[in-house]
Amino acid sequence: RCKNLSVSFWNSYWMLPSDVCGMNCFWEAAFRYYYMKPHPSEKMHLAVVACGERLEETVTMLRSAIIFSIKPLQFHIFAEDQLHKSFKDILDDFPYEGKVNYTLYPITFPTESAAEWKKLFKPCASQRLFLPLILKNVDSLLYVDTDILFLRPVDDIWSFLGKFNSTQIAAMAPEHEEPRIGWYNRFARHPYYGVTGINSGVMLMNMTRIRRKYFKNDMTPVRLQWGEILMPLLKKYKLNITWGDQDLLNIMFFHNPESLYVFPCQWNYRPDHCIYGSNCKEAEEEGIFILHGNRGVYHDDKQPTFRAVYEAIKNYSFGDDLVHSLLQPLELELRKTMHTYCGRVYKVFIKQLTKSIRDLIARRSKG
Repeated sequence: RCKNLSVSFWNSYWMLPSDVCGMNCFWEAAFRYYYMKPHPSEKMHLAVVACGERLEETVTMLRSAIIFSIKPLQFHIFAEDQLHKSFKDILDDFPYEGKVNYTLYPITFPTESAAEWKKLFKPCASQRLFLPLILKNVDSLLYVDTDILFLRPVDDIWSFLGKFNSTQIAAMAPEHEEPRIGWYNRFARHPYYGVTGINSGVMLMNMTRIRRKYFKNDMTPVRLQWGEILMPLLKKYKLNITWGDQDLLNIMFFHNPESLYVFPCQWNYRPDHCIYGSNCKEAEEEGIFILHGNRGVYHDDKQPTFRAVYEAIKNYSFGDDLVHSLLQPLELELRKTMHTYCGRVYKVFIKQLTKSIRDLIARRSKG
């Protein structure tokens, strides 16, 4: 078993000579197990960036994370200054029961280029690119957009950290499952990951590895670290990118594909997965795990199926019976959306939610 261990992993982190690695096979195995498997007692770190009118949406996302998760949660909330008091007033009233802590941060960009980063795509959106540099003491982090809803415990996506191989530093889902409706493969004017690109609305990061890695790129033969590569990428591609920081991540992982772990579409289920017909097979089989209501679908009448889930979680009161106060009313609302393409597959919206509620009730009954 010792012979099958990869000494390159040990070397890359500790820079020890190979003969020492051969003498310390046991310690290499212990190191790999400790750092590549999530620890039962550790906090799960979740980050979000909120600007403008995203207060309610962000709070609803945080509520969904709290409802089902098992291990303690640490929220890192990056928000405009005028939103801080509102966040504090709301979050301080949540019945955490010792389960959740949060920290509020201002929106910050590198001083010399702050104006360029602020105007990229949407206000504050590119803040996520700088999280590994700001949260220097955080080993791993789950970043999500404000329009995310968790339909199963955060613990389950957090567990993907234990599935990373020695070269993978982050995990995301494909932008599309069906190339015929894909944006990147039809319109992109820059490199992108894989066949249809990746979506950065749900991004799991081993930030220790991100900070240590030297990235291949198309700007210089010299590999650059995370903090060194961002501004040169922006300068080179700023006239060719449409989706801002997500495009920059696609470019980065195009050149470093071995660094990305790709998880299935039900971990980042968006309207594109059903508005042209159902094209996320994993969700059809197991249900939606994480719902991503991009394009503002939680707040208009274009996709009532997405809006129904959002309203149900927003209006749920902590401590109420989940079956009678959340699941049953939601299913009644979803049935009203069957005139839409997404409504025709409404059962994928409650399949996993039903299981999550059942599992939560079982955990509570066991004390």
